[in-house]
Amino acid sequence: MPDRFQVTKADEDTVLDYHQDKASGKLLGDIHDETLDSGDIHRAEENQKSNIDPNLYLYDDDLATRPHISTFISSIANYENTIPAATDPDAKPPAPSARMGTLIGVFLPCIQNIFGVILFIRLTWVVGTAGAICGFLIVLTCCCVTMLTAISMSAIATNGVVPAGGSYFMISRSLGPEFGGAVGMLFYTGTTLAAAMYIVGAVEIVLTYMAPWASIFGDFTKDADAMYNNFRVYGTVLLIFMGLIVFVGVKFVNKFATVALACVILSIIAVYVGIFDNIHGNEKLYMCVLGKRLLKDIPIDNCTKDDSFMRDIYCPNNRCDDYYLNNNVSKVKGIKGLASGVFYDNIFPSFLEKGQLISYGHRSIDIENIGNESYNQIMADITTTFTLLIGIFFPSVTGIMAGSNRSGDLADAQKSIPIGTICAILTTSTVYLSSVLFFAGTVDNLLLRDKFGQSIGGKLVVANIAWPNQWVILIGSFLSTLGAGLQSLTGAPRLLQAIARDEIIPFLAPFAKSSKRGEPTRALLLTIVICHCGILLGNVDLLAPLLSMFFLMCYGFVNLACAVQTLLRTPNWRPRFKFYHWSLSLIGLTLCISVMIMTSWYFALLAMGMAVVIYKYIEYHGAEKEWGDGIRGMALTAARFSLLRLEEGPPHTKNWRPQILVLSKLNDNLLPKYRKIFSFATQLKAGKGLTICVSVLKGDHTKIANKAVDAKSTLRKYMTDEKVKGFCDILVAQQIGEGLSSVIQTIGLGGMKPNTVIIGWPYSWRQEGRNSWRTFIQTVRTVAACHMALMVPKGINFYPESNHKIGGNIDIWWIVHDGGLLMLLPFLLKQHRTWRNCKLRIFTVAQIEDNSIQMKKDLKTFLYHLRIEADVEVVEMNNSDISAYTYERTLMMEQRNQMLRALGLNKKENSKVVQTIMDFKETPRDNKLSLVKNIYRITIYKDTYTYKLFISPNILCVYLCTYYIQIHTCVILIVILSYHTFLCCTSTCTLFVAKANTPWIF
Repeated sequence: MPDRFQVTKADEDTVLDYHQDKASGKLLGDIHDETLDSGDIHRAEENQKSNIDPNLYLYDDDLATRPHISTFISSIANYENTIPAATDPDAKPPAPSARMGTLIGVFLPCIQNIFGVILFIRLTWVVGTAGAICGFLIVLTCCCVTMLTAISMSAIATNGVVPAGGSYFMISRSLGPEFGGAVGMLFYTGTTLAAAMYIVGAVEIVLTYMAPWASIFGDFTKDADAMYNNFRVYGTVLLIFMGLIVFVGVKFVNKFATVALACVILSIIAVYVGIFDNIHGNEKLYMCVLGKRLLKDIPIDNCTKDDSFMRDIYCPNNRCDDYYLNNNVSKVKGIKGLASGVFYDNIFPSFLEKGQLISYGHRSIDIENIGNESYNQIMADITTTFTLLIGIFFPSVTGIMAGSNRSGDLADAQKSIPIGTICAILTTSTVYLSSVLFFAGTVDNLLLRDKFGQSIGGKLVVANIAWPNQWVILIGSFLSTLGAGLQSLTGAPRLLQAIARDEIIPFLAPFAKSSKRGEPTRALLLTIVICHCGILLGNVDLLAPLLSMFFLMCYGFVNLACAVQTLLRTPNWRPRFKFYHWSLSLIGLTLCISVMIMTSWYFALLAMGMAVVIYKYIEYHGAEKEWGDGIRGMALTAARFSLLRLEEGPPHTKNWRPQILVLSKLNDNLLPKYRKIFSFATQLKAGKGLTICVSVLKGDHTKIANKAVDAKSTLRKYMTDEKVKGFCDILVAQQIGEGLSSVIQTIGLGGMKPNTVIIGWPYSWRQEGRNSWRTFIQTVRTVAACHMALMVPKGINFYPESNHKIGGNIDIWWIVHDGGLLMLLPFLLKQHRTWRNCKLRIFTVAQIEDNSIQMKKDLKTFLYHLRIEADVEVVEMNNSDISAYTYERTLMMEQRNQMLRALGLNKKENSKVVQTIMDFKETPRDNKLSLVKNIYRITIYKDTYTYKLFISPNILCVYLCTYYIQIHTCVILIVILSYHTFLCCTSTCTLFVAKANTPWIF
């Protein structure tokens, strides 16, 4: 080993001493115990530099930028995939984040967010209306949705570091900014409407069960509109109060969350204890029943048929109700207990339509209100179905994202999020499912279906089950509902601010700013406004299905993200959570979509429409973000599959369209020489098919690589300005001609290869000399050898801009049959708005002995079959004026086709026949490229214009002529078709267009 790679003991001691002295803060002078001059200091610095790391002597120049391996490993170990915020050097260091475990950081927050107002004020009604079996299925379906979503979320959350951001961060980084922004806004809207639901639920608990005397719109038990108006007024007041709390004291909200969680847990325990305490029923709670109909506002002491109180209600003006006369009045125990066997009466559903009466059984005489008077009978306020009850109950199982939202404060997020979330869902699902069975086995069917407890004096059914009394549930449910509402009002503005700071939705930029205290004040104001709109609905039964749509959309996208990442098998998809499968994610996605449609198809369409609008807005106007999302991987997989399919065989003629390769020449400033060649490509393609723009630079790629990058960015900018949807690239070659030949031969991938080349006309070939026209001719020959069509637009600077609209005629001179390609090009041009007002005119040439009328008729028939509208003109000429080559070749092609038809060969046999007609004849490739000797001239007189076309025996030039009426300018497009005809261009091939007496030479 050479000496410079060996480290001696003395070197090690020197290095260790130096680092120890540096770490202890000793000065350079203290090391030597003497004062050093500048020269000594310089020599000392050189010695220190040489002693830094002898093993990396070869990389001595890179030590300033190349870190030590320990530093590098430390940086990637502490990597965070978030954008670091700007730091103030004078600011105090931030407090270290809390390192919470699974129980405190994930399990308990999820429990608090999942258990909500629906558990206390709607679950008994859901069980009574749907029955034990259907109610169990409703709860099980909702729990399955959240469980499958939690499995998918756990896989995503454990696939790398997940900072705070919850579902928005996971979906945006998995499915891209478009999906992430759409889902983030849906999740924000759902969280905001959840706050509205919690506020309305809290007001309902207070007004209906705790303080009914506080109604400001009269007796709401007799008028549902009065009840909802009360909810709107008190809900608005409560929203303002809670908004001020969130604005002033977020710390209070976090502390109150602990109190709310304790209230939820104690309330549930009180309910379970009360169920077993009342196993034989509750003798203190009775209902008044007329026949089989449930009555309200009837004191139990007056619940007899002979009582004057009852007679005054049902016999006004001494005319009694028929149902009252034919049925008896009885007292029924509301809470019968598990030992009573009431479970069997609550097995089957009892769905009602709005206005029907709550009664035992399904007899129409009992549930139909025949008269106009409802008296004191309880009626259904909404039409109930199985799917509607799913939408009403589903908000009870939301809140599974609470743990992932706190991932930044967890000690080990990849371990805590899966365990805590799944355990919380299992716990809450067990509580919900068991509550369905316990409620069905404890409470009478009529009392279960009494939504607001009007038959028992406006009492909450769950509260009367609980032990020791109803106030445990009333106070606990009210406080827990307030806590959930405060959490929603706290979390929603921060989610909106996170979306705004990602800059994917431009119009949300104002909400990215924070106040001096770091609070999202603007986002909070918008959240309060949206929440107030939800409160104005005034009904929990309307709010619950609506916000269910937004949460279901969010959960569906979480499952979609996991399924996409799993199926694509991307290399970076390595979750630590192993108990997932793509089939489970797809089942979860299917369940989300099914529940959305079953619950409320119009709310589902509203949520989907909102997602589509946000997605498209981000796609067209949002900021471009490269987050390595799965949608890009899915696009690559789909592209690979499509390319393999296209490789199976040549495209059918019906599917043929020009796939364009634009060869753009760059000037000395790396700018395209002809800008309008891009607009012409856009007009020809109308945004469809494949378009590739390529430029060739002369030189050595190793020396001008940066120049090529700059040229590519310039080319891309021109394509963007001209709205060319395609790809661009730069090729560096020693010779321009060789580079163009390489591009034409190798461009494309599989079946996606260009079949048409657009190249500019070499106007300066006379000035630049031989190299200019030689490169052009070589390119034409290469295109012909590759069996591609070549378009050479002459006078490109006179072409219209893509944002202009022109009128006039597009004239097509159809000389030789080309399979209809010449007809297709102007048709494609007319698809663009620039050429849409132009008319097509087809000109063809006939001999004197030809039947011009029949030719015109045949050509019209041909155009009719092509579904192209155009005017047809036949120009008669003498044989001496027509190219001998053109006439002879057309005749030979017709003879060949007649011979093949006479042989009766099929398509496969026809392809094996040797083509006896040579498409071309090779010209000697000498250095001077001999000139074409026989030049034939065609002179066409049309109106006041004279067009002169020179055609040689071995070149065919067909052109489209568009006449601008506005500016009286003639624009010429030469289309050189090389699929059937070999082209050999020479310097003598010229085209003259004369207007009046002024010739234009191109």
